[in-house]
Amino acid sequence: MSVQPSLPTTEVELGDPLPVLGSDVTVPLVTGGEVPYAALDYAASSPVLASVWNDVASYVPYYGSVHRGAGYLSQLSTDLFEQSRETVREFLGCRADDEVVFTRSTTDSLNMMAAVLPAGTKVYVFETEHHAALLPWRDTELTLLRAPGTRHEAVEIVAEALAGHDPERPGLVCVTGASNVTGELWPVAEITEVAHAAGARVVLDAAQLVPHRPVDIGELGVDYVAFSGHKMYAPFGTGVLAGRADWLREAEPYLAGGGASRRVVRGGDGFCVEWQHGSARHEAGSPNVVGAYALASACRALRSQGFASLVAREEALLRRTLAGLAAIPQVKVLSLLGDCAPRVGVVSFVVEGWNSSHLASALSAEHGIGVRDGMFCAHPLVRALLGNAPDQPDECGAPEPLAPGERPVNAVRASFGAGTPVEHVDRLVAAVARLARDGARWTYRTEAGRCVPVR
Repeated sequence: MSVQPSLPTTEVELGDPLPVLGSDVTVPLVTGGEVPYAALDYAASSPVLASVWNDVASYVPYYGSVHRGAGYLSQLSTDLFEQSRETVREFLGCRADDEVVFTRSTTDSLNMMAAVLPAGTKVYVFETEHHAALLPWRDTELTLLRAPGTRHEAVEIVAEALAGHDPERPGLVCVTGASNVTGELWPVAEITEVAHAAGARVVLDAAQLVPHRPVDIGELGVDYVAFSGHKMYAPFGTGVLAGRADWLREAEPYLAGGGASRRVVRGGDGFCVEWQHGSARHEAGSPNVVGAYALASACRALRSQGFASLVAREEALLRRTLAGLAAIPQVKVLSLLGDCAPRVGVVSFVVEGWNSSHLASALSAEHGIGVRDGMFCAHPLVRALLGNAPDQPDECGAPEPLAPGERPVNAVRASFGAGTPVEHVDRLVAAVARLARDGARWTYRTEAGRCVPVR
């Protein structure tokens, strides 16, 4: 008997996925044979677009030092690096006086944001944020905002928190664009309007938003945007912090070193330093020109494809996935803002009777499907979604089934995007249905904190 739930016909013509590296990779199954790998962990790191890799491969023979080099390849690389900055600026719809600073990642960008805040800044952040947005504010006065139950409530919570904010005091609201746990889209423009009315600025964690939706700083009204290349089809560990120049210009450099300094002279027992202006002020050291170029290439590829078609295709995949999972009685899909909240291609769920680490291992070993399990660097949010206390033990790595009525501690997350074939999400649904009904076909054990098949 087939274990494939009845799936709805998609409302749009899906068309072909964008070509990505790894689409032809096969992986072995513990039960024998090989299958094409189903990469459903885009929210952690997306596959690399083939066009991005081709661009990088064409450039690498011409790679040279960036800035100040007199040689032809150095000049070429410098031009390419600065052109990449302009590509990102256009991709984000930056204002004329916004700065675009290259960083290592979203985490690095938000830590830079925390480092350049004016003295006395009060920061407001939802407790449901990714750790990259929760943890950088250790040296500021921080107000944690409670978890909302709807998009409208999220706006109300910000308004309540800012009701007593002194508009003469610097304030910053940090908010995600799309949850890395549930995929739900947050009302960024509405939150920004409320924040600005109270005299506060907004930094948008767009790590999970830019691969799936157009992000226009001008339209959203946000003051800063942070995101990573490795989540939007570009390798090499490059991120961006883009936004208003004044706080960046007035702050001490995020890192001290070459590139950030214009002039250094001996002064007493130390040095007198004149720091750079603009983005260079916060880009000390030799920049990752290959990463910046790869990120710019991904920006061009997404704009060239057109977000309208990308969004329509992804939403069709999302409806197909959610409908398939809904047909499995043992599955609960996690949601914070309500079942009707719009989402990107990120779905987290638990299966009755299963430790999530065990389920993820079985999906990989027996079905060739790569998903993520755990708390997704958003521990307070996952605990809230599962109704667990902060001191509840972590189940990670445990292959034992849950007792009847026992709550799971972690979840499984499937995430997809522009390079995902329909077959991958269909295989996921069929595999979850089979495992929920029949259990694993292999034996698993805990090794180094992970649930792995016994070989």
